[in-house]
Amino acid sequence: MSRFRKFFLTLGAVAIVACLSGKAQADTITISGTQSGNFSTATVVCEFNAQTNTFTFTITNTSAITHPGSTSTITSIGYDLPPLGNASASGLNGFTGMQAPSLSSTFDFSDGDLGNVPAGFNSVVLDFGFTTGPSANFNGGSVALGLLPGESASFTVTGAAFAGFTESEICNAIFVRFQNVPAESGTGSDVGTPTSIPEPSTMMLLGTALIGLGGVVRKRIKR
Repeated sequence: MSRFRKFFLTLGAVAIVACLSGKAQADTITISGTQSGNFSTATVVCEFNAQTNTFTFTITNTSAITHPGSTSTITSIGYDLPPLGNASASGLNGFTGMQAPSLSSTFDFSDGDLGNVPAGFNSVVLDFGFTTGPSANFNGGSVALGLLPGESASFTVTGAAFAGFTESEICNAIFVRFQNVPAESGTGSDVGTPTSIPEPSTMMLLGTALIGLGGVVRKRIKR
C-alpha cells in the first residue's frame, strides 16, 4: 500500500472517530437561583441531535435544604432560544415534547404562551416549556407535582425551529422555577438560570483529532 493511500485512510479514520465521538457527547450545566443562590440549584445534562432536531435533557434538583418548611421544589422549566425574547407572546412555535415516565413528578409540555417569567426576567419570552399543575403557566405550578431535592426527570423536545441552533445555545436558554424556597418571611419562589456554560465538547474532540492528525502528517514528512 502506498504512503499516500495509508495517509488518506488514516485521515478518514480520524474524521470518523471525531464525528462519532462528538455525537455521543452531552453537555452538563449547573443552575442556581438568582435570589436564593445555593438554596435553589440543579444540574442539567442535555444533548441535541441536529440531524433529527431532537433535544433531550435530564434535570436533577440539587438544592441544599437547611431551612425548616422549605423544599425548593422545581415546578416549571422553560426555554427562551436566542435571541432573548421574541416579538410574539408565544415565541417560536412548532415544538412537541414529552416527559419520560416518572414516579416523582408530573410535568405537562406547552408550546404556547407560557406567561411571565418572574424575578426580573421581563424580556423573556419562552418558546416552549414544561409546567406542573393545570395553569400551563411558568409562574404557576404545583409543588405536589414538582421535583424535590434529589429527584430527577428526563424530557424530549423536537421541532424544525431548532434548525440553526447549537447544543450550547439551547442548553443555556433554560429557566427553572423553584417554589417553597427560603425567604425572609416563610417561603417564597425563585428563578434559576445557568451559572456555567458547557464546554463545546464536539469542538474539543475535533481539536484532539486534528492534533493526532498533525502528528501523523509530521511522521509522513520525516519519512
